[in-house]
Amino acid sequence: MDTRPPTPRAVLVGIQMPQVDDVAHEASLEELGRLVKTLGYEVVGTVSQKREGTGAGSLLGSGKLAELAAMTGGTGVVGSMAPPPRSKARARFEGASNAADPAGPEPEATRWPEFVIVDHELSPSQIRNLERATGAQVLDRTGVIVEIFHRHANTREAKLQVEMARLKYVAPRLRESSGGGERRQGPGAGESNLDLDRRKIRDRLAELKEQLEAVQRDSDNRRSARRDQLRVALVGYTNAGKSSLMRALTGSQVLVEDKLFATLDTTVRILQPETRPRVLVSDTVGFIKQLPHDLVASFRSTLTEALEASLLLFVVDASDPTYEAQLEVSRSVLREIGADVVPSRLVLNKMDRVDETGRAALAAKHPDAIMLSAHSPGDVSALQDTIIAFFEAEMIEDVLLLPYAKQGLIGEVYESARVLSEEYDESGRVLKVRGLPGAIARLRQSLAAA
Repeated sequence: MDTRPPTPRAVLVGIQMPQVDDVAHEASLEELGRLVKTLGYEVVGTVSQKREGTGAGSLLGSGKLAELAAMTGGTGVVGSMAPPPRSKARARFEGASNAADPAGPEPEATRWPEFVIVDHELSPSQIRNLERATGAQVLDRTGVIVEIFHRHANTREAKLQVEMARLKYVAPRLRESSGGGERRQGPGAGESNLDLDRRKIRDRLAELKEQLEAVQRDSDNRRSARRDQLRVALVGYTNAGKSSLMRALTGSQVLVEDKLFATLDTTVRILQPETRPRVLVSDTVGFIKQLPHDLVASFRSTLTEALEASLLLFVVDASDPTYEAQLEVSRSVLREIGADVVPSRLVLNKMDRVDETGRAALAAKHPDAIMLSAHSPGDVSALQDTIIAFFEAEMIEDVLLLPYAKQGLIGEVYESARVLSEEYDESGRVLKVRGLPGAIARLRQSLAAA
């Protein structure tokens, strides 16, 4: 007998605005479905309606609300939150009925969906109204994304950032329980339970902010140590294939899953085959449309990797019909932090899924783009050559003198630049090197100060 809890079921709800065409609307709902599946829920139905806006109290019109309620076992009516009055006789009667007919678990075929997932951000009152009408728990798009981030954060920094974003999302949506509006006695007298909960959230946010600042100082120090190294950041929409490309470029065993937001933490690895000086490749968190503002603001570390990179590679799923909209989402988020000034190249990934006609159209529309499949060794090798050629164009040659008394610095020289030749004279080792101007300037300072 399978004792595992049943998979939660969900119904998706989408509102198509006048400025949104059918293709974009369907793509958005499909993306929401993948987000929901990432949470481990099963999508069992979809309700969609064309409306002028999303400001209505129950979001949907009465007809569509009734249709949704029929799918979830609700009444379709936005009633009062107060429980219906029950007499003692009625309570005894219902208790006797339940004792006489001990029902087992609800059969899978007749089990109502437990969740309604809406492809828009909802106000607290809209959530309450939909829950009353449908009898199901209601989550909006922002709530789903915040929950996925909460489950997938691994490092301490990511966990702190996600908890902050989650609390900021939850705080305005707190509500009193049916008997929770009373005033407290004793400590905190005069505060309702709701007031107390909100104060706890404010205190916790202040505590998290302090902890995060300490963690980020350590991260900033690590990044400062890599300042003069050659750095490439993979950026783009979630599930565009960044992690697969990262794995192919660096030979690392980073997580690769066909899920949205499979990885949230920035991963930094060395480009393989290793070059001198080394090239560092970072895989950043993926973007998504309507990414909650607090999550964009909180993921400072992964966005800083993009801002401080020498080269950005915008990775796009070329087989997705909405790839241009996804690319604009990525660019707009990076524009917010000023990373649009960093040199970049467009990488059209998953070309193995694009037919010849599609390839020709993409080549005509994006003549400077790098077209590849992360699963093709030849394509990956060509991208590696492109990366190396980009940095070669920025490098200069110089001659450094390493005195015999300072030979301990030879490792730093080889780490920061490519040594073209070595000669010896009465003063020490004469090195002809090639590297970035900043790295060579730092080497000269090290040699002078040592």
